[in-house]
Amino acid sequence: MKIQDIKQYLAQMLAEFFATFLLILIGNGSVAQFKFTGPPGQSHLAVQLTWGVGVYTALMVAGPISGAHLNPAVSISLCTLQKLKVLQCSLYVIGQILGAFMGSLLVFVVYINLFSQYDGGIRQISGANGTADIFVTFPYNDELPNWNCLIDQIVATCFLMIFIMALGNDYNHLVSQPAKPFAFVLLVTALGSGLGLNCGNPVR
Repeated sequence: MKIQDIKQYLAQMLAEFFATFLLILIGNGSVAQFKFTGPPGQSHLAVQLTWGVGVYTALMVAGPISGAHLNPAVSISLCTLQKLKVLQCSLYVIGQILGAFMGSLLVFVVYINLFSQYDGGIRQISGANGTADIFVTFPYNDELPNWNCLIDQIVATCFLMIFIMALGNDYNHLVSQPAKPFAFVLLVTALGSGLGLNCGNPVR
């Protein structure tokens, strides 16, 4: 392996880190606001649109460098199709996970007072005062079986990958290159609005 390849892989990893950091900061921040203020302050659709804008922002940051996968499922899928090398894919995933953790940490720091007001300073995963669903995907209620959540994750990720592969197809001329980021905004908004209740995006 050439030194130039390693430099490129590291640059791509950093791009994925910063892009995923921005996506999670914007997306989880909108979830936190919705959680703490309730529907009068923000609607469910506004949260999904914010995630869409977060994806657009991330695409503008990392798109020219790494393609802005933003999701281990995307990188691993492309690796299985031999569009990414194994080492390259591994660095993508590491950058995405670290970026997601840092984005979530900053959301917690920014809203730490609201967290304490909401749960009384006693951190809870679920329940009436649970706040873990701000940072990770959770089912709508505790009665939802695990198999249902699994199907939800598989279906949502499947639709995401179908759309990505369709947009990336060289023979697809229905969407121009400048319009593709906006297409992703609509996709993420649609997936969050239509399939986000049971669990949501597995990248979180």
